Amino acid sequence: MKTLSDAATAVLAAAEPVEKCRLTRIAAADWAAGRLSGPGHTLPPDRPARPAQPQLLPPKDMPKRAYKGDRGRIGLLHALAHIELNAIDLAWDIVSRFPHEDMPKGFYDDWIQVAVDEALHFEMLDKLLVNLGAAYGDLPAHDGLWQAAEKTADDLAARLVVVPMTLEARGLDTTPATMERLARNGDTITPPALDVIYHDEIRHVAAGVRWFKHLTHKRGVDGKTEYQRLMAERFPGGLKAPFNHPARAQAGFDQDWYEELAKTPERRDANNKKQLTNALLSPHDE
Repeated sequence: MKTLSDAATAVLAAAEPVEKCRLTRIAAADWAAGRLSGPGHTLPPDRPARPAQPQLLPPKDMPKRAYKGDRGRIGLLHALAHIELNAIDLAWDIVSRFPHEDMPKGFYDDWIQVAVDEALHFEMLDKLLVNLGAAYGDLPAHDGLWQAAEKTADDLAARLVVVPMTLEARGLDTTPATMERLARNGDTITPPALDVIYHDEIRHVAAGVRWFKHLTHKRGVDGKTEYQRLMAERFPGGLKAPFNHPARAQAGFDQDWYEELAKTPERRDANNKKQLTNALLSPHDE
C-alpha cells in the first residue's frame, strides 16, 4: 500500500498546476478512504517542481501592483494564485517532512484539508484570470514563500510559527481592508474570491496554532515563550500592526503572544536587513 508521504511527494513532483491540483484531490480522497497508510517515510524534495512560467524574481525586484482597472486586477489575482500554488506545496511538505515528530492522525487530516482548500483557491483565481484574458504564468512572481519553507525545514515548530502563524495570519490582517479597497474601486469580481480565501485562512491559522500548542506541550516547553523565541530566531523583523484581533481570536491565537512583537519604527529600521520582506507576507499590502 502506498503511504501518505508517497502521495505527498507525487504532488510536490508535479510541475503543472492542473496536475498538482488533481493529485491533491486524489491523495485526499485516498487518505479519507484508508487507501494510504501513514504517514510513511518518503521525504519530500528540497524544492517542489514548478512550471516553466512564471519567472521567479527576488521579492525586492517585483513590480509594484495597482488596484484599479483590469491590469491591476490581473496583477493582484496573479500574485494571489502564485501564493495559493505555493500553499498547496507547503501543506504537502509539512505532511511529509517531519515523520520523526510522530504526530497524531488529526495533524495529517488538517493539513491534507489545507492542501485541498489551497488547490480550490488556486483554481478559483486561475479561472478569474482566464475570464480577464490572462493566465497564471503571464507575470513574474516571487519565491519568498518557498524560501520561508527552506528556512524552517529543520523544525516543525518553526514551520508552524513562520507559515500558518505568521504568513497566513498576515492575510487575516490585510484581506478585509483589501476587499473594501477593491470594492470602492468598482471591482465586483475579486472581493468574493478573497472572502472565500479569508474564511478558509482562519481555519488554516487555527490548525497552525493548535498543532504548535500540541507540539510545545509534548516537548515540555511553554507555548508563548517558545513562539516568541522562534519568532526572534526565524522572523527577527517582528510583525506589522494593525492586527485583525477578532479573526486571530477565532483561530485560537492568543493576543498576548503576538501583539508585543509588533514593529516600532525604530525596530523596523534596525531589523530591515534581517526581516523577510512584506511582499512575502501578503500580496495585499502594496
